[in-house]
Amino acid sequence: MRKVIRIAYIALILFFLYAPIFTLVIYSFVDTPVVSIEQIFEKGFSFGLYKKLFTDPDLMKIVWDTLILALIVAVLSTILGTFGAIGIYYHKGKFGKMVSASSQIPVINAEIVTAVSIVLLFAFVFSGSRSYFSMVIGHMVITTPFVVLSVIPKLKQMDGNLYEAALDLGATPMRALWTVIIPEIATGILSGFMMAVTLSLDDYIISAYTQPAGFKTISTYVYGAMAKSGTNSSLPALRALSAIIFLVIILVVVLKNVFARKKENA
Repeated sequence: MRKVIRIAYIALILFFLYAPIFTLVIYSFVDTPVVSIEQIFEKGFSFGLYKKLFTDPDLMKIVWDTLILALIVAVLSTILGTFGAIGIYYHKGKFGKMVSASSQIPVINAEIVTAVSIVLLFAFVFSGSRSYFSMVIGHMVITTPFVVLSVIPKLKQMDGNLYEAALDLGATPMRALWTVIIPEIATGILSGFMMAVTLSLDDYIISAYTQPAGFKTISTYVYGAMAKSGTNSSLPALRALSAIIFLVIILVVVLKNVFARKKENA
């Protein structure tokens, strides 16, 4: 009986987590601006929204700009966060603990505070507060701590003697870093990278406060279109984009787990 209750409880949690996303995937095949069950029976299923997504040049520009921004931010955040996590892990003193604690502040801090702070900083240091550079920095502020949190557990799981053994065998610290530590924490680095991409794609507040004139991300475009008219002919196509992003993330997670399991069994 207890086993049945546990399974039912887990199933209920998964249902509440994924039911909205699966609903989105279903409606991505319904070419209508109004979302309702009646529209499914009236319009039926089609790939109309996917066609609109890839044939609207303005929308595709916004999508590509957002993806490029997310990849730039993810690469920079992964590099900074990975080496930051290594430094925090191997620095056992008070300074290391202080840096570790301070790196977690952006995770629990209100995002609006971070956004306003970045705007004020760039307004003080530079003549203009809104630029692509400030936007990248703003996204990195919120994504880098998550990379650190993804990498540190892998460092703790790693056998600390491997690095010492590499040094004893004549490897330089840099060579030991790239040939011993980085391969051991590769799955954590990949997880941090994917987390950074997701957070950058999802962000609205930082983007709204730091984006330069004429530049739009998916989140700011949706909010601006809804605030102006309530509906927009391009907005339903974003249901198709959201479904694609969700499926890609599922594929990456599945492949990551498969490769990790093969590595453990090897």
